[in-house]
Formats: sequence, C-alpha cells, structure tokens
Amino acid sequence: MQKIRCVVERVTYRNEQNGYTVIKTRVKGYNDLIPIVGNLLDVSVGSVLTVTGDWKIDSKFGRQFVATEWEETLPATVYGIEKYLGSGLIKGVGPKYARKIVEQFGEHALDVIENEPSRLIEVPGIGGRRVEMIRVGWERQKEIKNVMLFLQGHDVSTAHAARIYQAYGNDSIYKVSENPYRLADDIWGIGFKTADLIAEKLGIGKESYPRCRSGLLYTLNKLAEEGHCYALRPQLITKGCELLGSDETLLSMTLDEMVRVRDVIIEKDVIQTPPPANKKANTGELLQTMDAIYLPPFYFSELGIAKKLYALMRSNREHENTEVDKIISSVETASGIRYDDVQLSAIRCAVASKVMVLTGGPGTGKTTTTNSIIRIYKAGGRKILLAAPTGRAAKRLAEASGMEAKTIHRLLEYQPAQGYKINENNQLQGDVLIVDECSMIDVILMYNLLKAVPDHMTLIMVGDIDQLPSIGAGNVLRDIIASEVVPVVKLERIFRQAQGSRIITNAHKINKGEYPNTKNERASDFFFIQEDDPERAATQIFELCSKRLPTAYHFDPITDIQVLSPMQRGVVGAVSLNKELQSILNPTDTMLRYGGTEYRLRDKVMQIRNNYDKEVFNGDIGIITSVNPEERELAVTFDGNTVTYDITELDELTLAYATTIHKAQGSEYPVVVMPVLMTHFVMLQRNLVYTGITRAKKLLILVGAKKALAYAIRNNQVEKRNTRLSERIQEAATKDGTLMRTCDK
Repeated sequence: MQKIRCVVERVTYRNEQNGYTVIKTRVKGYNDLIPIVGNLLDVSVGSVLTVTGDWKIDSKFGRQFVATEWEETLPATVYGIEKYLGSGLIKGVGPKYARKIVEQFGEHALDVIENEPSRLIEVPGIGGRRVEMIRVGWERQKEIKNVMLFLQGHDVSTAHAARIYQAYGNDSIYKVSENPYRLADDIWGIGFKTADLIAEKLGIGKESYPRCRSGLLYTLNKLAEEGHCYALRPQLITKGCELLGSDETLLSMTLDEMVRVRDVIIEKDVIQTPPPANKKANTGELLQTMDAIYLPPFYFSELGIAKKLYALMRSNREHENTEVDKIISSVETASGIRYDDVQLSAIRCAVASKVMVLTGGPGTGKTTTTNSIIRIYKAGGRKILLAAPTGRAAKRLAEASGMEAKTIHRLLEYQPAQGYKINENNQLQGDVLIVDECSMIDVILMYNLLKAVPDHMTLIMVGDIDQLPSIGAGNVLRDIIASEVVPVVKLERIFRQAQGSRIITNAHKINKGEYPNTKNERASDFFFIQEDDPERAATQIFELCSKRLPTAYHFDPITDIQVLSPMQRGVVGAVSLNKELQSILNPTDTMLRYGGTEYRLRDKVMQIRNNYDKEVFNGDIGIITSVNPEERELAVTFDGNTVTYDITELDELTLAYATTIHKAQGSEYPVVVMPVLMTHFVMLQRNLVYTGITRAKKLLILVGAKKALAYAIRNNQVEKRNTRLSERIQEAATKDGTLMRTCDK
C-alpha cells in the first residue's frame, strides 16, 4: 500500500448508485495529472486528499492509482484554496468570487469564512446578501460533510447525503442511527438495499421486525414499479426471502403483523390460473385462489375507480341532447368534413353515454373524431374540459382542438403540501371531460381524477391500448375496456390521407404481427439502415443526428431529432448515446458538473421524477437556458415554463438527446432515430417497437438488424400485470343488475 497527497483538479466520472469515481489530481513530483479511481463519494474539485492505495495498469485507460482509503484536509496553499472555493462547493462562490476572496485574504481565506464571515464584505463586489448566502452555504456544506462522513462507509452517494440533510437537517445522523430503514420510505432514490447496508454496520439484527417490514414494503414497491397493483402472498414471501435471506416463517409472521396494523391490505381468495400469462388455460382446468397483498394506495384506488365509474354511468344527465343527428349534419356542413359510419357511431356513443372509451392506432381518426365530439357538444352549449397526463400530450391536444388543455395535475390544482385542491369535496365545473393518452394513466392518478368528476359530467377517455402501458402501477385503460361495462368505440380504418405515410402503415403492420415495408425510397418518411454491429450502428446514429438529417431536411439536431433506444445500457443504449451526442452537438464550456455529468448551456434534458413543487413531471423534456456557476444553479425551459435547479437537485435531470422508448410515451417528435439490434433482445417486444415508431411525426429512421426487428414483431408476449380493476368494475356494475350499456361496442 502507498500513500499520496493530491489536489483534485476535476471529477471525470461518478456513479451515483455505488459511489465509484474517477478523478484527475495534481500530485507533487508528477508533471501530468494522476488519475485516481475508487469509492470517492464526496470528493469535489479543489479538495486536498491523502489517499491510500496501489498503482495498476488498466488495459484501456493506462496507469491509475486505485484508492482503498482516503481522507480530506482543507487546502493550505493559495492555489488550493482558490481551486477549492471555485469548485461550486458553496452556493454564492464560483471561480470569479473565489479569486477575489483569495486575493483579499490569501491563505487565511478559509479561516475568514469559517470564523469571521462578516469580513467578506471587504471583498470588492460582494454585498451583504452574498455574504449571508456564503455563510449559510458554508454552514450547510459543513453539516452535509458531517453527514457524509457518517455515511461514507455505507456506500451512500453525495446526492443522497444532500437529500438526507434536506429532509432531516441537523437531526440527520440521529434519525439515521435510530432507524436507517426510514431512509427507504422518506428519501427519494434510497432503496432498501442501501438502508440495509447502513443498518448492518449499525448493528441492527437481520431478523428484526423493522428490517423484515422494510424489506417486504420494498418488494411491494419494486413490484409496483413493474406495474403491479398487488403481489400474491407466495410471490411476496418468496421475493422477500430472496432479498432478506430470511426464512418463510419469519416473513409470514411479519406480514401478518403488517396486515394487522394496516401497513398492507390483504384480499383473500383472488382467483389465479396456474399457467403463465401467455398460455391459455384449458377448459375445466383447476383454478387456484391466493391472497393478494396490496399497498393501501393501490387497493383503494382500484376500489375507488370501479365505484366512481359505476356512479357516473348510472347517474342522470343534467343535459340531454335529442337532436344529435341534426347537430352532426350542421357541423358537417360548417366544417366541410363528412364523417364515416365508425366516426358517426363514436359521436353518437359519446353523446348517448355518460362514460365512453375511444381507442385506435395512428391515422385512424382519433383526433378528428375527438374534435368532432367537441364540436357537437359545443353546438349543444356544453362546457368542455380537456386534459392529458403529460405536458406534451396536453399541448398536442390543445393544438389539435384549438381549446385550452391542461395536464391532469394542473387541472386538479395539485399542491405538494396540500394534495389535490380539486377533489371529491371541490369538484370540476363543467359538462364534459375529455382525457387524451389514457393508456399512460396509472391507477392512483386515475382515482384522483375520477374523485374530482361530478356525477352529472360526461367522461370520454381517448387512447391507444396497443402502446406500452403506464409507467406507474396498473393497466387502467386496458382494464376498463376488458370489463366490457364501459362503452368502447375502436377506430381501425386508416384514412386516405394517412395511407400516404409509411410510418402509419408500417405501425399498423407491426401491430398486426406483420413485417413492415423497409424498402428505402426517396419520398418515404420511413427508412431502415442495415447495420448489425452495435459500434457501427452508433456511428450511423451520430452521423444522422449531426450531419445527414440537418443537411438533407434542415431539421434542428437538438430540438427536432430524438433518438429512442429500447434500453438504457450498452453501446446503443440511451446513456452511451447521450454522452457522445452531447459532445458532438453541444461542445460548450458553460456548464455545471455534478455526479460525473456535465450539464451544459443549451443541453436537451429530461426530468426523471415528478416534482410537484416545480410543476415538472417524469418524462418532461426541456432545454438548459441558463447556467450560473456562482450560484450553483441552472434553469431549464420546458414548453415555455422555466424552472430553476440547485446543483443538489440535478440528479432529477438526465441528458435527453437519447432516451428510452418507455420515457417517450405520450410524446411526439418531428424526427425519431431508433436503434433495433439483437443486443436489445431482452426488451424487444411488439408493443415497444410500435410505441417507438408512432412517436415520429415527419420522419423515422431505424438503424440496426432486420433480424432484431422481426424478433420484436414476433414477440407479442405482453407481461401480465397484477390488477383487479376489470373485475371490480364488473362487480360494481352488476350489484343491482340495473346497469345497461348505452351503446354498442
């Protein structure tokens, strides 16, 4: 083992999940910067480190120093102090003010900030407001460092330490020591495994009730992330045993106690068929009954949706329209549109029904039909509300209809601290609610929406059930249709104007299990570039985005072109593609570095979690429009809405030159470039490729192997989600046997 003392010049890579970090350092006696690798969780530029480890030769990166232990000391030289302060460690101090502070106080600069911060007023350009900002920033950073030192041995990242401090403040160490498993409940991004590691080092027993409880809750939440509303008891116990290394008896006892105290809700004797979801049960095959274990929000959401849909369908209208055909005729005359039989059926169904579903693929007239329904209701003097689950979907709906459309959260006036202001006690005002992109809505959001719908209101749900299901738990739109209680109109005929788009015709071919037309023709909007090798496929994508498409079609490479990948990892995964596309498309030096990622001015970024305070949501894409190194913050503009992020919040953002197809749900882009290779085979499914293709409005380019595309089309095994919404709707509708569907399917 050797020891070296160094000054950190830059952080070139950091994995926020496991803390693995690569830093470039200046070491006395060496002319070149020395790379150091290892678990260097809280290291920042300018830090002075004493590192214990060994040298090794990496086949790709050459000579490196591998750290096994390290400790930080405050810099002692004027150069080191300036570097340290200018790293962005303290809000209010960037490179410019770091230089001024060091010029004023020299090697005593850190002592002044620590002991006499009021003297900072002596620095030219620093006023009272900035002095206070620096003082608060220094104190906060000290506390975060104390928390970090406590957590350092437990593989907790810098970002998580900052969030722990934000949640618990000066009580952070006490609360974590008292019950580390609370981190999994309270802190976004910290899961059971990290909390469990801390608990182990704090001496908490592996068979303790808090550990077993937290492990089962973690398992249920992981299943919810996969789309399941509940877990079957044997499934939960088995997965819990795998996670915890505990025996079934202990976990079964823990689960019983959790049921008793209502941590979870048990529903007994849920019918399950023995075969897997893709295999049909034989006639007369024995059915099994098992207990279903719910987290309370999902249980009450399923129940609530079913009850509310039933209440809406059986309630009387405040406004009846007896002259539908006359109004349709006048609207046709005024608009110059002649509706076909299916559209007329949809319009009549929408007028006759209290609740209705309108579904269909691209080019089948969903937008035209929706607009027609709006016109009919407007002609009847009805007040119409429009909503969609995402900002982009709401914007598209507004553009198509010429009316205001809101996100569901905005429609319900969601406030993080208070919840939904529009709710069962303060309901929506209007006659008709039309909700687009309903396949994206999970059970909890749908329940909150329905609570706000008064019984007299008509509800029309629009969506494409062949797209990927919601990111959140449930399969709401598909379950509502499967119940066969709610009237459904499915649009299937491709309109003549849409038949000229190979994007649309090929999407429908794929949805039917047919191989698309991949012949490249100059006038086509659908192209396939054959390239089996992932490295060469990636090169093709970079050429397309940076040169060929902007030159040939004059598309903006950042705002118009979107790369969609089936996966995050790999050579043509979103992570790798993003890094290279950023380098090619946006080589600017104006940036903030955080967690090994450079956030540059004019970068395209995506929000990866719902942030109700900022009113930005998972999947929203924006452009970084300002970067302030002094304040350690940047601003992102999402569809005209500008949002500010502190540096500790940047783990909510990821680069979005490339993103996964899952993240692109509900969005449309002028141009989509999509790799399809066998390296993605675990993710290649028909509905995934269909969803990706239908995101493109003007041009689609697939890059990859035809074998991979054929594999995806054949793979139509849609994973079954654990939901009981369809059955609950049926049960609610048949309780008194009076409910009649108001129009044909």
